[in-house]
Formats: sequence, C-alpha cells, structure tokens
Amino acid sequence: MLSDKIKLTAKDILEKEFKTAVRGYKQEEVDKFLDLIIKDYETLHQEIEMLQQENLRLKKQMEESSKRPTSQTAAAGTTNFDILMRLSNLEKHVFGNKLYD
Repeated sequence: MLSDKIKLTAKDILEKEFKTAVRGYKQEEVDKFLDLIIKDYETLHQEIEMLQQENLRLKKQMEESSKRPTSQTAAAGTTNFDILMRLSNLEKHVFGNKLYD
C-alpha cells in the first residue's frame, strides 16, 4: 500500500525543528512554506484514503456482480444473425406481407 511507503505525516512536518545558523533562512518564510506543504500533504492523504475506499467498494461490487448471472451475459451470446432474424420475424408479424409486396 502507498501509506506504507510514506515516511512523513503532516504532524511530523509541523513538529520538525531546524537549527539556526549565522546565515540561515528566514524562519517566517520557512514556516509559511511548511504550512503549505502540510495542507497539501493532508489533502493528498485524504484523497488517497478516499480512493482506496472507492477501490475496495468497486472490487466488492465487481465480485458481487460476477457471482450473479445477468441478462447482459445472455445477450452477449446473441449474434447479429440472431438479432436480424428476430427483427425480420417481428416485421413480418407487424406488417404482414405488405412489406414484401
């Protein structure tokens, strides 16, 4: 799973402390940027969770639908010739010989 490969959490990013140096970065800029990363990270994590749940739901739905026979399965065995014959018989029944005169 993807969540097993992700090493950081939003909380890890939020709580990360950096040492300061003489010519270091402006702490406010770093904090603002890390805040953006945290928001994106949380959004990404939520999206992953939602997609994993949807994936499980669709897999279950697919398993359930494959267990029960449907009319589509029966229709899949019908050839074009069969359909044309049925249509021809229906036309004969509805219109009689008028169609072929």
